[in-house]
Amino acid sequence: MRTHATFALGTLALWAASAALSACAAAPPPPAAPSNAPPTVASASPAPAPAAPALSAAPKCAPGPLGGACTDAKPPPAASALAAAPSSAAPSAPVPPPVASTKPPQSGLARGTADASDAELALADRAYQSDDLASAKTHYEKARRLAPKDPAPQVGLLRCALADSDIATDFASAPKNPTVLGWLRKLDATVKLDENYAPAYVERGRLLLILGSAPEALSALDQAQRLAPNDAETQSALGVALLATGKPAEALSRLKRAAELDPDNAERLTNLGTAHLIQGEVPEAIRAFTRAAELEPNDARVHGDLGACYLALNQPAKALPELDHAVALAPDHATYVSNLSYAYFLGGQLDLAVSTASKATTLDPKLGSAWITLGTALAKKGDFAAAERAYQRAVALDPSDPRAQANLVELAEMKRAKAAATPK
Repeated sequence: MRTHATFALGTLALWAASAALSACAAAPPPPAAPSNAPPTVASASPAPAPAAPALSAAPKCAPGPLGGACTDAKPPPAASALAAAPSSAAPSAPVPPPVASTKPPQSGLARGTADASDAELALADRAYQSDDLASAKTHYEKARRLAPKDPAPQVGLLRCALADSDIATDFASAPKNPTVLGWLRKLDATVKLDENYAPAYVERGRLLLILGSAPEALSALDQAQRLAPNDAETQSALGVALLATGKPAEALSRLKRAAELDPDNAERLTNLGTAHLIQGEVPEAIRAFTRAAELEPNDARVHGDLGACYLALNQPAKALPELDHAVALAPDHATYVSNLSYAYFLGGQLDLAVSTASKATTLDPKLGSAWITLGTALAKKGDFAAAERAYQRAVALDPSDPRAQANLVELAEMKRAKAAATPK
């Protein structure tokens, strides 16, 4: 069960990981990396992070030319806006809500006063955090009737409406969506009830992220954090917006703060791990994902991301159990299966690498990294013709991806070398 109010980065696909974050956030492979080359990890490069592309799955990790680095030719994925639907979180796996307690949950709307409307808000907050949306709506509505000029119940009802909808909460998942635009208009009216009420700005930023309006979202969330600097959700949401506007270093500081304020929330930690990956800080990402896995052992995304990090460090023995666990939890998630096949490849288990990569291409025929992994394993086995077909398939899917092209060049050289060594 996940906390609806928690913003989450979609799979490192979000930026190098889609998203991602199930892939290793890595830089494009060199044109001809040797087959035993160490992995190249995306480092804090001078180039600014790209404006967020689509999210929802972890980054796609594939070998470089014939088994070089575990890489993704694409830049890191753009931040997935909010953690709500566990389905979209296969890569961006669900995060557990805070442990139930008698105190209002962090980022709740109750203020801790003794009046009747605040008591209803406290009940609504607890129901909302427990995914009991029907009860939460009932109590937020009672609070609204008791205090019609209080923005808190209005914000709560909007949170419930979003959580109860089928609208994906990734960045730019619903541009120009009339329902989201309608909610935004209602929220703008709510802000006018109290222009110093931070949660209203958080929700405004949330909706703007879904609409793909990152700069406006950043402005709203910056206002929220000025009003409530010690609120974990505010810091987390601001970190997502900063990622979406190409400011990964600033985002990392906000996401660190969110994790400090809410240290036992796995979603905070997976967001932090994603940000570390985007900065090329793989060991730090591993620490964040490891702690998240302790908190949420049945979260496929966390194990997928952790395994991808180990792949980025060329440590298949550590990657295998994590990726195997991710695949067991989400067997139809092609990126996890593809990354598992690459782990088999790095571990020298070529038959398993081929069969697992083939399964990934069946699950998602458009997953270029799976075709590259398949071609790499086939080439290692000496089946050059099948390897070439796999690489050509990857090229057809994305002609701009340098990995398949580089592998085709190296494959041609291997074929020429084999022909030259064959007795006439």
